[in-house]
Amino acid sequence: MSLPTVAFIGTGIMGQPMARNLLNAGFAVRAWNRSLAKAQELSAHGARVLPTPAAAAQGAQVLICMLSDGPTCDEVLFGENGAALALAPGALVIVMSSIPVDTAAAQASLCAGRGLRYLDAPVSGGERGAREASLAIMVGGEGDAFEQGREVLAAMGRPVHVGPAGTGELSKLVNQLIVASTIATVAEGLLLAERGGADPTKVHEALMGGFVDSPIWRQHGQRMLNNDFTPGGPAKWQLKDTRTAIAQAQKLGLNLPVGSLVDSLFAAMVEAGDGELDHAGLIRQLRRNNPLPE
Repeated sequence: MSLPTVAFIGTGIMGQPMARNLLNAGFAVRAWNRSLAKAQELSAHGARVLPTPAAAAQGAQVLICMLSDGPTCDEVLFGENGAALALAPGALVIVMSSIPVDTAAAQASLCAGRGLRYLDAPVSGGERGAREASLAIMVGGEGDAFEQGREVLAAMGRPVHVGPAGTGELSKLVNQLIVASTIATVAEGLLLAERGGADPTKVHEALMGGFVDSPIWRQHGQRMLNNDFTPGGPAKWQLKDTRTAIAQAQKLGLNLPVGSLVDSLFAAMVEAGDGELDHAGLIRQLRRNNPLPE
């Protein structure tokens, strides 16, 4: 049985290596990106780069959307000459962007009305996970749609079906709250070591292998030590996700005090002009909040 043709919409920091892994797995990929130069880099790996989202979707059995936010996904999928409008009935739409739960549910309804299947399948693992095809992929949607998309998703990481449409995005919000809070705590710990007179590099090494140890401690902690905040996950998108998570919690009548405080720290970081830096750059905001004595 031949592999489905995949339309890949959004080939930025995450999307490009994800699309490349699909090509490496043998899928035919039709790619589009708003900045076409980013998509053109995939041509050398065998992708066909098209000038519009609808052109990329033409003839595809699976459409993957990896864009910045819900409104952008809605526009590119369902706006004038939208990609989803160019798909034949029975095709599968997979939105791998981080979008609100309600937006995913609404997109699923729009797709159903056109005879399309739908999955919301946001990811965790950052640029490294995208390159190594080791992303955690949280999938919401109908079970048969998940089975239809399983092989495509498995070429990019580890997909897990968590429930109906919208629950993939809900899972991502859980992920983002925990990631944001952990980054904030790692930054606080390293700042405490730095100001308390310890060698923060040695503290970082000493705590590896204990309960503190995690990818965030190792990778983001090292970024903080190196003051290297080249974006893998820009802070402005971290803020978008914490804002969405807090809003979803409020809809459910929940008060999340830690998440709310961390959200305010990322808001201050973005307002200070660091929104394009990696979210590990939150340590810069904590340093600004705790200036050295004159």
